Amino acid sequence: MVNSVSPETLLAQTINSLNTDRFAQDLNCWLRALAHHDNTTILAYFRDETPRLLMTDADTPEVHRDMTTVYLSGAYLLDPFYELHNSGAAVGLYRIWEIAPDQFSRNQYSIEYYQRTTMVDEIAFVIWPTPQISVHVCLGRDVRSGHRFSRPQRYATKQVLPIVEALVCEHWNNLRFSREDRKESIIERMVRLVDETHSIHLTNRQAEVALLVLKGHSSTSIGLRLGISPQTVKVFRKQLYKRCNVSSQAELFGLMLPMLPAQSEPFGL
Repeated sequence: MVNSVSPETLLAQTINSLNTDRFAQDLNCWLRALAHHDNTTILAYFRDETPRLLMTDADTPEVHRDMTTVYLSGAYLLDPFYELHNSGAAVGLYRIWEIAPDQFSRNQYSIEYYQRTTMVDEIAFVIWPTPQISVHVCLGRDVRSGHRFSRPQRYATKQVLPIVEALVCEHWNNLRFSREDRKESIIERMVRLVDETHSIHLTNRQAEVALLVLKGHSSTSIGLRLGISPQTVKVFRKQLYKRCNVSSQAELFGLMLPMLPAQSEPFGL
């Protein structure tokens, strides 16, 4: 049934529910009237800590089935939207197929997690309520509709970015995470845990290449990011696979995924 309530009325309801428990739900209802998406995921990211799940909504159970057990357990570190946070991306509306690495659809994260959500398209508002914390309001299309967002729908959604930014910054400006400083980087943690768990001694560069491979970057893309030639990347990849005693990205994914979880947990508002 088509919602007979106008977008303007839904926006008014969203404004009225600021700083209440209904805000995320009302925000979602208003955005549904504009984007006609199938599912919603709202996440807060901060440094190298486990993201905080602020809201989910989906009629298709597969969309969020592995959110806690896989995504929040460490796989988020391979996600293109997390990379936006990590790189300090500007406030904006981003589409996954425009920000993902060049081999994302063929990498193991996409195959073993993202494709299992049945998602066919995803756009996200990236908002910064504080300089350290980004809130991502992700709107998805899944098997329920079976098709991607149209250009007019993406345009209409992008037009309300300033409103979404103002609402999100007002509602979640008191969001806080652990104040502990990072004791080690993701790469340093991978090196340490692989050594401790499997007695495999990796260099920082080998671990860096491993992480980029798992994110879905080709040798050419990795070379551009690290400032080295694709041939050198291939040498690192060969050394990496040999040292880890694996012969495929799937085996590398299985070995490295348990090494990814963040160091600490977020806490309250």
